[in-house]
Amino acid sequence: MAKTLIAYFSRADENYFGGAMRYVKVGNTEIVCNTIKELIEADTFRIEMKEPYSPVYMTCIDEAKADLRAKARPALVSLPASIDEYDTILLAYPNYWGTMPMAVFTFLEAFDFSGKTILPLCTNEGSGMGGSERDIKRTCPGAIVKSGLPITGSAAANAKGSVQRWLKTNGLL
Repeated sequence: MAKTLIAYFSRADENYFGGAMRYVKVGNTEIVCNTIKELIEADTFRIEMKEPYSPVYMTCIDEAKADLRAKARPALVSLPASIDEYDTILLAYPNYWGTMPMAVFTFLEAFDFSGKTILPLCTNEGSGMGGSERDIKRTCPGAIVKSGLPITGSAAANAKGSVQRWLKTNGLL
């Protein structure tokens, strides 16, 4: 039977919402992933850095930019033992400097995604998917990378309709 994995990176703490900073207990990407979990049967895996970025937004984006420039692959708290049982991976992340957080690259490079379908979902405040779809294709040769779903982070709690249409388009609903 086909199985789906929702692998996601999300950041709470101080976040940017359409021009203002606000503290949140649950990150926007996690909010959208929780919506997905209400709609489909899937396992979840949270991509977490061993040494998380600062809870202060401006410091966090500086740290993320430094990691991007260095092509860093931050150590993760854990990885799934295997992804062999999954044929579809919903990969969710915020847009960090036009692509995925470097921790998502760490996750992707740990596995062979050949023959698997990857559905990217990117929360952002106006920068859309950036170059993340291209970067996933480059990082996961042999995977089928479908068109991603950009979600405005500050509207994450109201994204159910968009998520439903995207899941339906991709045969998961």
